Amino acid sequence: MSLKETDILLVEDSAEDVELVSHVLRRGNLASNIQVARDGEEALDFLFCRGAFAERSFDHPPKIVLLDLKLPKVDGLKTLEQLKSDNRTRAIPVVILTSSNEESDVVRCYQLGVNSYIQKPVDFDQFRQTISTAGLYWMAINQLPPASAAKKLAGT
Repeated sequence: MSLKETDILLVEDSAEDVELVSHVLRRGNLASNIQVARDGEEALDFLFCRGAFAERSFDHPPKIVLLDLKLPKVDGLKTLEQLKSDNRTRAIPVVILTSSNEESDVVRCYQLGVNSYIQKPVDFDQFRQTISTAGLYWMAINQLPPASAAKKLAGT
């Protein structure tokens, strides 16, 4: 897969959740190019085209970021804050996908500019249905601004 063609950046440290989310999205033909980051630091490197991802370009952002909150190195809240505070990445939709149902987490995420907050269901079938429904909305129904407009939004 070319890093230029990323549909989804999935930021998740659970191998089981990565496998399930990827399977559901691919099976539903909602995303074929999923980049996985196992922690917030790797996600930020990918998004800001640095480190191992220095060859990437801001011209090809992911269509959406699925972000867990409980991550090693840099947690999801700090990752979200950096993503939404930078003009180059602010317009990328971010969906929190986490096991946390703490009111303070929900409130803080929306204060930081998250586009959606989804608590991971513990039931396997509900989890699959939730991912399928969210994927359908964000990848097939939601309309993103064209790349040229996204650059104008970013002030570049």
